[in-house]
Amino acid sequence: LFSLFQSCQAGVTQWTASCSGLSQTTTVQGQCRQMLCGTFQRHKAGQFQLSKSCGGLIQANGAITQQNRSFYNTNKHLSSKDSLQPPEEKVGAFTRIIEAMGFTGPLKYSRWKIKVAALRMYTCCVEKTDYEEFFNRCQMPDTLNSWFLVAQLHVWMCLVRMKQEGRTGKYMCRYIVHCMWEDVEQRGKVMGINSVVLKEDMRSMVENFYAALFGYDEGILSDDHVLAAALWRNLFNRNCEDPRHLELLVEYVRKQVQHLDALSGEDLLLTGEVSWRPLVESNARSILKPLSPVYNDEGL
Repeated sequence: LFSLFQSCQAGVTQWTASCSGLSQTTTVQGQCRQMLCGTFQRHKAGQFQLSKSCGGLIQANGAITQQNRSFYNTNKHLSSKDSLQPPEEKVGAFTRIIEAMGFTGPLKYSRWKIKVAALRMYTCCVEKTDYEEFFNRCQMPDTLNSWFLVAQLHVWMCLVRMKQEGRTGKYMCRYIVHCMWEDVEQRGKVMGINSVVLKEDMRSMVENFYAALFGYDEGILSDDHVLAAALWRNLFNRNCEDPRHLELLVEYVRKQVQHLDALSGEDLLLTGEVSWRPLVESNARSILKPLSPVYNDEGL
């Protein structure tokens, strides 16, 4: 019994020591928790003051920017990557299934109106461009291939603009390219080119056209060096000894894309009327406000 009593007394002593250690640990943990809470609150208050300071700096910087913009215009060229892109057009599941099968779903306007506008836009690329000035200033030979290279440059700029108008604009792009190939074939026949030779030339033109689209897209989304390289490969056929010609064409493409971005998308879808700025201007960086086209209730 005495030994049992001693063992019980030793157990009680150990339990008392453990409880005292737990109480001390709990006290230390409470003190640490209070210290961490205080540090967190001071850190949070510092972040709040920092955010207020940064907000004041941002507001002040915005005020300075607005004040500067009210006094002068920037000299930076605007391009398709700088303009605000429209949100992606939402379509239903049935429309997606139809378009996945190769058919065209419902569009914003009737297909007939879009095809008429696409034909007019391609006509503007062909008839409102001074090809003789291009041939003289860029020292290009007066051939069907040179005409096609200049025409495809303007067609590409129209495609870049119309792809910003959602599904309807993309459908219009398809018909613009269709009109271009029909026109090239008819011009070749009028010039008396053999049908076999014309077919081979058109096959080569198709390959060069889609390669040029890829190169021009990369150039317009990059700096002037990449755009100049794309023009050197596609428009000049790697045959340009004067760098001033490349500089002139890079400036021309930048200002034309800026000019097309300023046109109303609704007017382009309904009329297809496009105007082009001259190849050489005294102030090429000036922003010219394009005239709005006039059309009737039927969109013609």
